Amino acid sequence: MAAMVATERSTVQRLYDACAIIFSSSPTKALPTLWQLRWLQTILDAMEPIDVGIDGSGEESSHGLILGQAVREITYVHIHECQDFSIGVFCFPAGATLPLHDHPNMVVLTKVLYGSISVQSYDWVDSSSSSNSPRRSGLARTVDDGCTLQSSSKVSVLFPKGGGNIHSITALSPCAILDVLAPPYSEQQGRSSSYYVSTPVPSLPGFSILEETGVPDDLHVVGATYLGPELSFDLIDTERAKVSTP
Repeated sequence: MAAMVATERSTVQRLYDACAIIFSSSPTKALPTLWQLRWLQTILDAMEPIDVGIDGSGEESSHGLILGQAVREITYVHIHECQDFSIGVFCFPAGATLPLHDHPNMVVLTKVLYGSISVQSYDWVDSSSSSNSPRRSGLARTVDDGCTLQSSSKVSVLFPKGGGNIHSITALSPCAILDVLAPPYSEQQGRSSSYYVSTPVPSLPGFSILEETGVPDDLHVVGATYLGPELSFDLIDTERAKVSTP
């Protein structure tokens, strides 16, 4: 009888398993612990474009991968979405921008897979409101003012009320970012994305007034099929126990 050989999990499978354990196991939907965030960051920090079916090298031969540097528009590669979290990749041509937008009641982890981006981000000064309704306008504090992130940068994390929850992303070169959103956008659950324009306050350096606006007319995002390793959605109880928070 042939011996059974254990198949090593792909990196994206390990990311999915970690997200499922962290974001699907809390009945109170509490924020992840520092230990859990470090676990996710460790997985994401090690990820490369090929782990999600993307060739970010700029070479012409794709070998069955998405040619990331050949995209002409912002392109979203959907990997997984459930009620608790989503995993996906945005590929950008150089100069493309995701305009200023929020992430209502979400934790978001972002890993630059290749290339570099510039991030402008804000948090509301008064974030004490318990309402789930999106803010229409108000005073915001600058968190990142043109911060540059690249593939060698550590994974960035934003929270419902901190870390630069409202941000814009501009591609300084052809690039791709891997996003984990927990929970994902959902109009039914009151988590639709809102867009903003910012006006600096001359008398308050580092602060701006944000005003909600409509979806920018020049924002175009197209979809692409995920070509990376297939995901298994079976969580094993022993795996849960093995990675439970100490």
